[in-house]
Amino acid sequence: MPNTSPKWINSLNENEIFVFGSNLAGFHGGGAAELAMEWGAVWGQGVGLQGKTYAIPTMFPTKEELKPYIDDFLVFAKQNPELKFLVTEIGCGIAGFTPEDIAPFFKAVVEEGIENVYLPETFWNYK
Repeated sequence: MPNTSPKWINSLNENEIFVFGSNLAGFHGGGAAELAMEWGAVWGQGVGLQGKTYAIPTMFPTKEELKPYIDDFLVFAKQNPELKFLVTEIGCGIAGFTPEDIAPFFKAVVEEGIENVYLPETFWNYK
């Protein structure tokens, strides 16, 4: 299986970035977003790099609304090859989507060979 993020991320190495699902308002009150606060996520910032984390907003009525934010993240990852991005199952908690919904938005990881993005094993099942 290609680059796979750990099912549970409890610590980060020097060059690792925790990629989590957020909301646009940056209210990191639960799930992976709450954990991200330990690694520098900023309350009130719902998008982008924050400390050793990267927020992707997921709280939308339709899954298609996530795609531009995932696309922006993948551009950022390509521009920062020295970093290793550990993607959580974004959108698959309180946002209510499934890995089958979200995984196809990461197809560029394979198609463009973005080697520094590590996806959850559940996402690889739907590539």
